[in-house]
Amino acid sequence: MTNDEQNLYMSKEYSEAMRYMGNAQETLKRAEKQDDGRYRDVKYVRSACGIAYLGVLVAIDAWLTLKGVDIPKKRNHTNIDFYLSNVAKLDMKMLDRLNDAYHALHLDGYYRKVKNVKMIEGGFDTAYEIIEKIKPENPVDVPETRGDMVKRALDRLMISLAVMFRF
Repeated sequence: MTNDEQNLYMSKEYSEAMRYMGNAQETLKRAEKQDDGRYRDVKYVRSACGIAYLGVLVAIDAWLTLKGVDIPKKRNHTNIDFYLSNVAKLDMKMLDRLNDAYHALHLDGYYRKVKNVKMIEGGFDTAYEIIEKIKPENPVDVPETRGDMVKRALDRLMISLAVMFRF
């Protein structure tokens, strides 16, 4: 991959991961912080954590691709073990960040329904740290295709449905 191709790829993946994080932040605002340091509505917390974790996976996929790791089809690598084993071979600090994001966002925030504000915010901070690792040095404006527009609209619809029906 040439430098220009790499820069374009990273710009696209970075903007996609940040889009996920923007959606997650927007959803988390609906959870409303309480005075006791917890969020009021676990439904929004769960949705936000799930969305943020997917943003982390977008960034990790891009990071691994940049490092030369062959990413198998989506169905074959959704298990965290794929990520942990491949990241561990390349960078132990990134492995620590991935573990932190996995536990805070995916396990605690999404599955265990943790509503602790500091814990969830810590997970979001870690997600941003991971995503910053793929930020291109010379960002390129990535034109949005018609397919991307449709995907964005469908993502918003799915988020709304997930929040309404607690998927």
